[in-house]
Amino acid sequence: MYKFLASLYIQKRTYYTLVAVSLCFLFAFWLETFFFLAWLILGILIIFIGIELVYLYSKNFFYAERNLPEKLSNSDANEIQIEFVNRYAFSINVECIDEVPFQFQKRDFLVELKLKPKEKITKTYELTPVERGVYVFGKLNCYISSPFQLIKRRFIFGENQEVKVYPSFIQMKEFDYMSEHKMNLFGFKKIRKIGHTLEFEQIKEYVKGDDVRTINWKATAKHRQLMVNQYQDEKSQPVYSLIDSGRAMKMPFNGLSLLDYAINSSLAFSNIALKKGDKVGLLEFSHQIGKFCHANSRRSHLINLMEALYNIKTEFLTSDLGKVYIHAQRKMTQRGLLLFYTNYEHIEAMRRQLPYLKAINKRHLLVVIFFENTELKKVTETKANSIYEVTEKIIAKDLQYEKRLMVEELKNNGIRSLLTKPEELSMNTINTYLAIKAKGVL
Repeated sequence: MYKFLASLYIQKRTYYTLVAVSLCFLFAFWLETFFFLAWLILGILIIFIGIELVYLYSKNFFYAERNLPEKLSNSDANEIQIEFVNRYAFSINVECIDEVPFQFQKRDFLVELKLKPKEKITKTYELTPVERGVYVFGKLNCYISSPFQLIKRRFIFGENQEVKVYPSFIQMKEFDYMSEHKMNLFGFKKIRKIGHTLEFEQIKEYVKGDDVRTINWKATAKHRQLMVNQYQDEKSQPVYSLIDSGRAMKMPFNGLSLLDYAINSSLAFSNIALKKGDKVGLLEFSHQIGKFCHANSRRSHLINLMEALYNIKTEFLTSDLGKVYIHAQRKMTQRGLLLFYTNYEHIEAMRRQLPYLKAINKRHLLVVIFFENTELKKVTETKANSIYEVTEKIIAKDLQYEKRLMVEELKNNGIRSLLTKPEELSMNTINTYLAIKAKGVL
């Protein structure tokens, strides 16, 4: 009996009818006709409710199921599917409330649809997570009514389902596609190769456009025609993503923290580097060394990187670059490219780490990647209408100028750097990597 009452809900149409019956009983004090009209309406209402009860509760002729993907992509729109099946012999109205994870804070989730007899429909909606980790979906609450729409029956389907939110693998696939097919349209730069690396591939006949500096005179004399040496990009070079997970990376932009931007970028970049034949690795740190993955050139290594990246959390502590230097000395024995994702808001913060950056750069090719504060740009471009706003604008310009000073100071110390907007991080990081590969400076 309790389950029956817990699943039974009264529709608005029933309440409106009961209000009309009450008014008829009221008017019956002055006009007796309304008394008989009230009982007539009430009787018809009871009959129809009884019929609807029989229709809805005779058997469980309705079914719904939520279909979740194996994993969700952080900062991207992920499709969630709900399948509805009507096995009743009549049309039904469905209101579905899905208990989405609390991280989305969706208090108004509702799917409404009408199903014909024996009809099956799949509805799709999108969720965009902004945090990595484990998300828990609750139950599906479906409220079914017949064409009378006087009462509703609640069906509850499914149990709690867990799904992991990984770094943006959708973004990774998009950059992979764009780098191969639509480079110029989406911001990838075609980098002219300067010279060549030392990895010899073959000797071939000279054709117009070949570099005359690569002519092989011995082979030319032997074959009595111009022959040139052909070189290919040097492969299997170690490339590491160094991700600072200290307090500086907690700053949010457009719903994502700088750490999440860095993680999404490192995954997209690692995929491109693997396709180029290089070995990719990962080092995450804050006040101590966190996740570390040795550089590897296998395609399956990308899964290891994704697993290591998906649950990295920001620490509210100052990062210790000295420990990174010691770890690099012990574990990264072969010279490689280190992409160091961090953030500096003041030049003094960068200067405190400069001795370690210089020491790391002596052994490896270091690129320091940090972020433009796009909120400051909005302040500087807004017209100032008061002394307070003028002061804000001056401070904002001063902070922007400090960012440019950091780039110059790193350059003067022989360290490459990349100052980028958070939303353009992945594209600019990949372009930086391609430029370094093209110049053969690694």
